[in-house]
Amino acid sequence: MARYTGPSCRLCRREGMKLFLKGTKCFTPKCPIEKRAFPPGQHGQIRVKLSDYGIQLREKQKVKRMYGVLERQFKRYFNVAQKARGVTGQMLLEQLERRLDNVLYRVGFATSRREGREMVRHRAVTVNRRIVDIPSYPVKVGDVVEVVAAHTGQAARMKDNLERTKDRPASAWIETDPTALKSTILRMPQKDDIGLPIQEQLIVELYSK
Repeated sequence: MARYTGPSCRLCRREGMKLFLKGTKCFTPKCPIEKRAFPPGQHGQIRVKLSDYGIQLREKQKVKRMYGVLERQFKRYFNVAQKARGVTGQMLLEQLERRLDNVLYRVGFATSRREGREMVRHRAVTVNRRIVDIPSYPVKVGDVVEVVAAHTGQAARMKDNLERTKDRPASAWIETDPTALKSTILRMPQKDDIGLPIQEQLIVELYSK
């Protein structure tokens, strides 16, 4: 499957805000956006007034890059959200938040969503005691996510990550037992749980044209 393999910090600079793609580095002064808070490239510092379409496109790109999904997959999420009962924009964000790689990031087992995807791909995580190796797997209320007992190396890595991310705000929709390396989904995620400014209505308007 295709995936972005370029510099992560370049994406944050392009969107003009931290998307927390590099784990703990994003919380340090070494984060490039702290020093160069303008788009990359030789024309990055030139101010450009965006059209309505440009504003909508940037919002969509920001959310795509934040969760690490490509265009076809993102459009599929939107189509499902459009058919679901509820507000389309909120249903879209809910689907993205329910991704298994995002759950590992939210609880601190992984320092970034990319690291969470790696852990899932390495079959180091179970959902309800069944190994899941699909990063986009959508968790449900009541699901229990924990590390595979045989993966002692991954368990040690997760414990180290929990220590490194202990100052990060906890996710109210997930209950975590750091000792057992186990998390339980308490409820569906809401927009307030994301912690970053997202105008999902702009994405809905973009795809509705």
